Amino acid sequence: MASTTDELNEAAPLRRWRIAAVVLTAIVAIVVLGSQLGGGTPAGVAAGSQGEMPPMPVDVDTARRGEVVDALRATGRIEAIQAVELRPDEQGRVVELLFQEGQSVVAGTPLVRVDDAMLRAQAQRASADRDLARQQLERVMRLRAQNAVSPADVERADAAARSAEGALSVLELQIERSTVRAPFAGVIGQRFVSAGDYVTTGTRLLTLQTTDPQRAVIEVPERHAASLKRGQTVEFTVASQPGRVFQAVVDFIDPVVQPTGRTIVVKGRAPNPGRLLKAGMFIEARLATGTRPDAIVVREDAVQPLRTANIVWAVVDGKASRRVVQLGTRSHGVVEIVNGVQAGEPVVVGGLERMFEGMPVAPRAQPVATTSAAGGRTTP
Repeated sequence: MASTTDELNEAAPLRRWRIAAVVLTAIVAIVVLGSQLGGGTPAGVAAGSQGEMPPMPVDVDTARRGEVVDALRATGRIEAIQAVELRPDEQGRVVELLFQEGQSVVAGTPLVRVDDAMLRAQAQRASADRDLARQQLERVMRLRAQNAVSPADVERADAAARSAEGALSVLELQIERSTVRAPFAGVIGQRFVSAGDYVTTGTRLLTLQTTDPQRAVIEVPERHAASLKRGQTVEFTVASQPGRVFQAVVDFIDPVVQPTGRTIVVKGRAPNPGRLLKAGMFIEARLATGTRPDAIVVREDAVQPLRTANIVWAVVDGKASRRVVQLGTRSHGVVEIVNGVQAGEPVVVGGLERMFEGMPVAPRAQPVATTSAAGGRTTP
């Protein structure tokens, strides 16, 4: 029993030395590995030797003053200022089409002629009746001068003559209206009849519409009713002309709110000399409702949106300064700053997720933006 106790007493120091050797080996390995990963010097040692964190390179831009336009975004369509489906005033058989589809015409141009042979024959008979009634009236007037007829006979003859004249005028008007004419200058669209078709007063013949200018029609939510005025500018795009922006000037604001979507119909005239805008086209529009020429704007990527606030990191004396800002109009890659940042202050536009208050930064300037939140010019 005594020998066993002596053996345990001799083995205890040996185990302690072994444990110490293992711990020392682990510490050396950790130091060597940290040196390899950190470029030969541990990060903590380097920072401690310098006394502070080295400045982090960041991309910065400058908050500047520029023109900002308050605008409403909406969708809509293109409409012709005047458009009509022409129908005949008289029924009959179409004997001649005097137009080509897609043709430009002036007001009064003959387009379709309906058979008027029966009307002309009736007009000839009415003309003979009129001549006979006139002769009868002249005869009665001569007899009246001789006191051979009563005044009532003169009145009957006069009425018969005027009735015959009216009947002839009606037939002549029907003959005139058997030729369908353009009610206004425009472009002929699709036709729906051919020569030889029998038409009535309800038959569609063709479409006619104006093309220059056209009308941009949008619907604006009723909450913006107070900001709508005639003369405002509508900028819009169409799918057939990617990248091209068209403009229209508001000339109509519907005084009635549409009950289905609680919207107000707004229409503007848009020049269309090249006929690029077709009636029925879908448009994405932007209605300018107000202008602020001296607003503060920054690039959109300078704003860090959080759940409860919007943050902009300004650079003050080489360090990051956290600013809670109120945003205004956004457009074309820039955003208006209502408050929180002053014009001329540099703001961080890259690496926002690594920022903290007082962090040393090394600014790298970015190209100056040339557009404001309205798409207009800005000033440094």
